[in-house]
Amino acid sequence: MFSKPNIQNCAIVNFIVFDLEATCWKGRPPGMVQEIIEIGALRVNPYGEVLGEYNRFVRPMVNTYLSSFCQELTTISQEDVNRASSFPEVLDEFHEWAGIGEEDYLLCAWGKFDQLMFIHDCELHQLDTDWVFPYINLKKQYQQIRKLNKPVGLKHAVEREGFEFSGTHHRGFDDAYNLAKVFVKHLDEWQF
Repeated sequence: MFSKPNIQNCAIVNFIVFDLEATCWKGRPPGMVQEIIEIGALRVNPYGEVLGEYNRFVRPMVNTYLSSFCQELTTISQEDVNRASSFPEVLDEFHEWAGIGEEDYLLCAWGKFDQLMFIHDCELHQLDTDWVFPYINLKKQYQQIRKLNKPVGLKHAVEREGFEFSGTHHRGFDDAYNLAKVFVKHLDEWQF
């Protein structure tokens, strides 16, 4: 699936390539607070090898019912989030899986939204946000690497790089899995 680039003297132990899905509404009505409802991630070492996978639903606490728009967009059902643990519980598990606080890591996602959502949900639950800042915006860097006039969506970038988009777009793990393909292909070119 992934080719192995030649990385020399990389200080990062784990790259956490991730994607989040969040509550959403058509037109985003005022006063509606978005919350994370899915975390999908792959842990990749400096040689481009996938060391682990993570995928969990999260039960929203502010707006507990998913809009029909959100369910259609993400294919996440109300039952999926009803059965899920709360954000603090899922985050503890995610930290343990990713080695956050134990090993050097870098969070890698497509755009700023995912980082901002982690910050938002941590603040909502009165949790520390310092762990969110070893972060790179792959969307912005991809635009620079490919010398594009404007940023492109993840699915377009995956297909542009010659990969088939696997799974369902707008699902946390599937988007993270596809992003990891692009991430590993350009591992020598990202600015850490």
